[in-house]
Amino acid sequence: MRETTTLDRLIGEIDGGLRAAFGPPPSGTRPSPAREIEAPGLDEAERRLTAGLMRVNHAGEVCAQALYAGQAATARSSEVRGQMAEAAHEEEDHLAWCAERLEELGSRPSLLNPLWYVGSFSIGAAAGFAGDPWSLGFVEATERQVEAHLEEHLDRLPLQDRRSRAIIAQMKEDEARHAQMALDSGATILPAPVQRLMSLSAGIMKAVAFRGFRFQVSGFRFQKRLRGSGFRGIWRSRMHGADKSDALHAGR
Repeated sequence: MRETTTLDRLIGEIDGGLRAAFGPPPSGTRPSPAREIEAPGLDEAERRLTAGLMRVNHAGEVCAQALYAGQAATARSSEVRGQMAEAAHEEEDHLAWCAERLEELGSRPSLLNPLWYVGSFSIGAAAGFAGDPWSLGFVEATERQVEAHLEEHLDRLPLQDRRSRAIIAQMKEDEARHAQMALDSGATILPAPVQRLMSLSAGIMKAVAFRGFRFQVSGFRFQKRLRGSGFRGIWRSRMHGADKSDALHAGR
């Protein structure tokens, strides 16, 4: 039997990525932490805020799948590949939980998930080519940043939304364990400028995903909505400053 090469693994991971980005959400292997918690009573503003936050988390899990897939494809040791695969398996649970909660909230995932996946896979593959210690260092830095933003989401969620809180709390616990796994496996701590660049990139993704593909530039709003087989652009002039209804539109 022919030995599996890095190219073989890349092709396999890309195939899995296309399924994650374009296909139905995975079923997950662990039951949702929210399965036995009663649905909260949320007003419209609270529902849309929660949907925006859960959409950010869903997009983050798409990125996590891509990062781990890219790193597993180019990792130099079978041990590190196994660790990446195990972590990615848990991230599938997160993806399923977030997708389920979004559906409950009457919302949808980010339309840009395929773009997030491609960019994150490329970064992950590049980190793997740099060597296992650097790749593990990338995992450690990424998971610490994710852990911090999940803590922020816990602060922002409506107090009565125990379903979303249970999901995010379990995700936060898993991410902390992944970061520690990377450190225990010999991760090289990334330089501070690299970590700042990672944080900036993540901030852009979070802002776009939260608003549901809605941008505001130089007094104008550019809104793209998927209609049938294509995108339609809508420009609206904003002559009197920023629209104060962004929080209400976040869940659309």
